[in-house]
Amino acid sequence: MRKRGWGLAVLAAVLVAGGGWYASLDKETRGLLAAMPTNADVLGWSLAQRDAAFRAMDRLPLLARANRIVPSSHPRPLPQGRPLAVPDIDKVMREQRLAGLVVLQDGKVRLERYGLGFDAKGRWTSFSVAKSFTSTLVGAAIQDGAIRSLEDKVSAYIPGLRGSAYDDVSVRQLLTMSSGVRWNEDYEDPNSDVAAFNRATPEPGVDATVSYLRKLPRAHPPGEVWHYNTGETNLIGVLVSSAVKKPLAQYLHEKIWQPAGMEAEATWLLGKTGHEIAGCCLQAATRDYARMGLFVLDNGRAGGRQIVPADWFAQATHKQKDIGKPGKGYGFQWWTYDDGSVAAQGIFGQGIFIDPARRLVIASNADWTRATKGPEGAAREAFYREVQALIDAGK
Repeated sequence: MRKRGWGLAVLAAVLVAGGGWYASLDKETRGLLAAMPTNADVLGWSLAQRDAAFRAMDRLPLLARANRIVPSSHPRPLPQGRPLAVPDIDKVMREQRLAGLVVLQDGKVRLERYGLGFDAKGRWTSFSVAKSFTSTLVGAAIQDGAIRSLEDKVSAYIPGLRGSAYDDVSVRQLLTMSSGVRWNEDYEDPNSDVAAFNRATPEPGVDATVSYLRKLPRAHPPGEVWHYNTGETNLIGVLVSSAVKKPLAQYLHEKIWQPAGMEAEATWLLGKTGHEIAGCCLQAATRDYARMGLFVLDNGRAGGRQIVPADWFAQATHKQKDIGKPGKGYGFQWWTYDDGSVAAQGIFGQGIFIDPARRLVIASNADWTRATKGPEGAAREAFYREVQALIDAGK
């Protein structure tokens, strides 16, 4: 999201002066106006600005435009299960700055809590949790025959990449972040690619992601080295929409939101050239993030049909690439654990943790003190282990 300068703050002041109009707004929009970011670079926002904006990223078109995803016509019930008593849960909520926490086992709610003034009816932004939704749409496109094979070259679906470092990269290599193309993902480095991409002006008539990524040099041969790259997930989104010839939000509704029974409306923020930001920026209810976990546990079968190939999640949620951390790996835009668990994770504390052995899903939204480098990440991992231990103990 590119900077728009102090004009946003001026706009906020003008809008607040609107009196009656302001009183008619929902609490999320009012909160956003009260703590209006002075630019659209989320990495530079204060804690108060993030607290206000993460629940309202889609409220003001000047901040970000979005495509809407309507709720399912047949929402999946989440019946109440036996309450899970987590010791010091208030401390967990406070120290991780959790806005939403939903723990499901066997499809039933065992724990549901909200904080930071957020509630079950609100939408919270996903950040990189969206990556796992985007990769699942690749599976849907393969099931539909729109993408022929994971071994196809990306440039077969995105002609604008021909002649670039991505020309010889396969769909599989893109999914496993092993393209070998050079990229810097340091969220606290203003000169990183993830920051420079947000500032870059696209070439006329070229998708913003394609415009930036096709200029990058090669660092390694394709397929050899895993390297985290949000730009490439944005590219996967372009690939999917090009293959299925539909906006990504529409395809998400058709393949996941409707059949998996998502209860609330969602939105997907758009980039500079009008395409959904596929590596980021879904806004959804915490309960619907949890329903995504159930969709995975059901092996991608919903609404009486198989949405992705029957072996899709056997590949997608299992270790495809070593990431240099004991006990962990990377699948198709999913973080994997050697015990068979898997997680979708986003900066500032967004997550969906899925444990097939225990039929467990933990969906959480938060506003951590830092994007990734604060103490909350380790605390979240400890919380996952604690919940698993409580379940194993019959609690």
